[in-house]
Amino acid sequence: MLFMITQVHSPENCPKDQGGSDVLIDKKVSGVTLKGRWGAWSNHIIWYLVESDSAEAIQKFLDPGMKRCTCTVTPVAESPIAR
Repeated sequence: MLFMITQVHSPENCPKDQGGSDVLIDKKVSGVTLKGRWGAWSNHIIWYLVESDSAEAIQKFLDPGMKRCTCTVTPVAESPIAR
């Protein structure tokens, strides 16, 4: 399944000078494929499009940012639901 993750941090917790947005996720987690990443950098918001079948794997993917960020994980689809 595809998920859009919205990750928000405060200006005080911004990772800009500590490795950038890569320090907020674990790209090596098994079971999660990062499909895309976008940022509204001055708003301190990052969006990730990931593919995964495991809620546990998504939690591990987000673990590095747990003390700096809040996240919303939303299932998304590429096409509308067939009726």
